[in-house]
Amino acid sequence: QVQLVESGGGLVQAGGSLRLSCAASIRTFNVMAWFRQAPGKEREFVAAISWIGSSNYYAESVKGRFTISRDNAKKTVYMQMDSLKPEDTAVYYCAARVGSGEYYYTASYAYWGQGTQVTVSS
Repeated sequence: QVQLVESGGGLVQAGGSLRLSCAASIRTFNVMAWFRQAPGKEREFVAAISWIGSSNYYAESVKGRFTISRDNAKKTVYMQMDSLKPEDTAVYYCAARVGSGEYYYTASYAYWGQGTQVTVSS
């Protein structure tokens, strides 16, 4: 059963915007996050949000351009991506943490979506 489902990816020109969504079917979690992976590169942290607090976190490369948000009732996390650059091109994965661990570390997350492709043309 797919427990995290991403949507909202697509092809956009540099400077454009996309909004990603991730809907969770899992029972509980404490952090949801977005990671991305470009071909031939390591999966990297993008953004995370606490499900019970007000804290959010961003990779330095996306600060000021991406905004993560949540809807507790819908168990959905969003990421608004503005001023997109070609280097943002990657498959974007939603992840959910149920235990503990550093928010930026992939192994901290027990659940992963199947990914949504974001392609930014120059």
